[in-house]
Amino acid sequence: MHTSFADQLSGLDLSGFSIGPAPLSTTDFPSNEAASQTIEAVWSDLFAMVTGTALEADAEDLGWAFVNIFHRAAERKSGALDRATDEVRALVASGDGSEVHTHDLENQVERAQCAEQAMLAFEGMREIAAALYLNEFGSSWKPVSSSRFNHGASFTSALVQGRDFLRARAEAKRRAAMPEGTPVVFAGGRMKPGTEAEGLTFANNIWATLDKVRDRVPDMVLVHGGDTKGVDRLASSWAERHKIPQVVFALDLRLGSRAGFHRNERMLSLDPRYVVAFPGNGVLERLVIDAKGRRVTVVDRRGPLGTCPKAPANGAPG
Repeated sequence: MHTSFADQLSGLDLSGFSIGPAPLSTTDFPSNEAASQTIEAVWSDLFAMVTGTALEADAEDLGWAFVNIFHRAAERKSGALDRATDEVRALVASGDGSEVHTHDLENQVERAQCAEQAMLAFEGMREIAAALYLNEFGSSWKPVSSSRFNHGASFTSALVQGRDFLRARAEAKRRAAMPEGTPVVFAGGRMKPGTEAEGLTFANNIWATLDKVRDRVPDMVLVHGGDTKGVDRLASSWAERHKIPQVVFALDLRLGSRAGFHRNERMLSLDPRYVVAFPGNGVLERLVIDAKGRRVTVVDRRGPLGTCPKAPANGAPG
């Protein structure tokens, strides 16, 4: 949730210190083309190996773990960057102008710059693998509990946990966590269409609805609950394909039966432009009621297979 290290340095009083360029350049890391070719080849070989075997049922778990390798590596480098940045701040605060202090400061800046470049490289590899996962399984890849930042691509594929987003917002650092945009809340429950055709119709209705909302809100940020077994998964996949940033508000299970209502409150606290509602339970009904109470426009698709529950008399689509 940090800005680039260069931006952070510009905000510090370096008291005359001269900070040179990063000791690493993009040529010190695998090129995007090389990374893409290698990761695609490994992915292809991995799934060719398990296809038609007893392990094919576990293919999606394998794919998720494959993407997670790069995500965890990027997180480790991000942690190293944060620690080095804290050291830089501490050294600046205690600066005495001595040669030893200057040397220590330069070393810490170099550590931070190296960690940042490595973090960006691993994030790029993760995004390549995540795109393969999306194409293979039709759903957006997301980490178990952390956010999926992509600092090197203007956050076009960011998938941010709600707690991180609210924390950044409270600290007046929202831009560091996500691009500026207009929140649109998406909500719905777990549906079990009777036939494959009904399931396809339902999915198409979700994507068509989100397409229409995006036409009205070009800078939309999709806000949802991140349920990997419900309609949130379909909405997340749509957002991934269209490079729409996402904020995920997972349930806080410590709250028990109150968890869903608490999530509603947190999502509505973002002052969304729309709430897009598909069929769900009583918690979703409460979300719709509360949204209307706040004068938030509700795109109501709680009818059969995700249709408008109140079709116009002339039969036109709602």
